[in-house]
Amino acid sequence: MAQVITPEKAATFVKDGCRVMIGGFMNCGTPPKIIDALLASGAKDLTVIANDNSMTGKGISKLVAEKRLKKTISTHLGLNPETGVQMAAGDLEVEVMPQGTFAERIRCGGAGLGGVLTPTGVGTVIEEGKQKFVIDGKTYLLELPLRADVALLKGWRADKHGNIVYRLATRNFQPMMAMAADIVIVEVDEIVDAINPDHIHTPGILVNYLVQG
Repeated sequence: MAQVITPEKAATFVKDGCRVMIGGFMNCGTPPKIIDALLASGAKDLTVIANDNSMTGKGISKLVAEKRLKKTISTHLGLNPETGVQMAAGDLEVEVMPQGTFAERIRCGGAGLGGVLTPTGVGTVIEEGKQKFVIDGKTYLLELPLRADVALLKGWRADKHGNIVYRLATRNFQPMMAMAADIVIVEVDEIVDAINPDHIHTPGILVNYLVQG
């Protein structure tokens, strides 16, 4: 049975220097109460693994604006101009990759795999510093798995065992992230007694804590 905790308690699991996966796509599926509590906690030097840094004034962008990030690992940054400003100034380390590669690296981290071979990025700046393999005459990059100390996710509905249902597009990267972090905390809109097993997207065995959204 997943323990229900406050957003403030959830933030205490994110220590200075932590690697944090945060669900969402353009803030769709990012946990607002936990983000605000994390901001208030003062945690800093974070490596945030998320699809993007959200839009100015929303979600992850609040952490960026307060310079709480040491590094961002994501797929695009154009929605948040402050990320670009800090990157240009040398205040923020940025790792950007194709979105499919991002998803596969997280999946590998959750599945315990050593990485994924992909042709995406060959012949571009994406290949810099990466091992390349030629298989049947085709060149592939070895992309290494991504894991995190903590995953902060946003669900629609949970039961008391921590089984999670995501609503529509908010599912995005969250089921994969739930498998690739040591501690998984999910902010949900409602907590019910039971969920039809056919409707579960993330099984409760992966979820450590719930936050009532």
